[in-house]
Amino acid sequence: MRIYRDLEEIEHNDNTVVTLGTFDGLHLGHQQIVKDVVDKASGNGGRNFLITFYPHPRKVIPGNENVKLLSTLNEKIEVLEKHGIENLLVINFTKEFSQQTPEQFVRKYIINGIGVSEIIIGYDHHFGKGRGGNKELLQEIGEKENFSVTAVEEYILEGETVSSSSIRKALFEGDISKANKMLGRYYTFNGIVIHGDNRGKDLGFPTANIRITDEDKLLPAVGIYFAESIINGDKFYGLLSIGSRPTFHKSGEVIPEFYIFDFNRSIYNTDIRINMIEKIRNEEKFNSAEELIMRMNKDKEEGRKILEKLIN
Repeated sequence: MRIYRDLEEIEHNDNTVVTLGTFDGLHLGHQQIVKDVVDKASGNGGRNFLITFYPHPRKVIPGNENVKLLSTLNEKIEVLEKHGIENLLVINFTKEFSQQTPEQFVRKYIINGIGVSEIIIGYDHHFGKGRGGNKELLQEIGEKENFSVTAVEEYILEGETVSSSSIRKALFEGDISKANKMLGRYYTFNGIVIHGDNRGKDLGFPTANIRITDEDKLLPAVGIYFAESIINGDKFYGLLSIGSRPTFHKSGEVIPEFYIFDFNRSIYNTDIRINMIEKIRNEEKFNSAEELIMRMNKDKEEGRKILEKLIN
């Protein structure tokens, strides 16, 4: 994949199928758009091009600054490459940029910049100042500038429209299974293993405390999850705790900790990826360390059962 951050770097080519959007999460609905772009470009002997924005527009437009994101830019790039996108333009989204009219944007970046034979968007996509850009406006411009416009229908999964907001809601509720289904893959986050207070080690469950790499990344609801970790390219399974550790702490600070099955290595300051697979239970406050250990042993048993089903 070629990644551009400056329009001037891009060679103009009118035989280009283009899509645009923030694509937060790159869920099944987004993947259908991407597939159509890749297939159409391939069928026409042309090139495919995806335009996205960084930072997320909702982080820049007043009133939305605290929004948490389903996917970092690096995660988007990784997924887009897997799905066949060959050219990616990442536009620096600023308040000044947001004041362009939809037509100004289309003419500068797509018609005169990249070049275009077809624009493919989602069924409800809006863009530009005041979100005034839509399928109808693009079709109006396309009739004058000789490109076609296709809107991809909504993706329905188990009777519900797949969307970034529906996935965000599922994660807030701790429904990781639903979120994973809508994403078409495991929900993931990256971090660095840092030193903790060794409480888990004292209890017989040594955990890797994780500092999230991107502070804008959405963490699912507090609870205990079965998860997969990737450390230095190796895959390990275990229990992920997202919570404030109420049995021993009163600060309320939410920290992800990962207990890795059958693992005895020092991994401080190591990059770690967590792929979340299934929720086991909600976070609880226990009356004693002994009660907590009993519960953690049950969690471990449950995690082993999930792993057995996963690998068989």
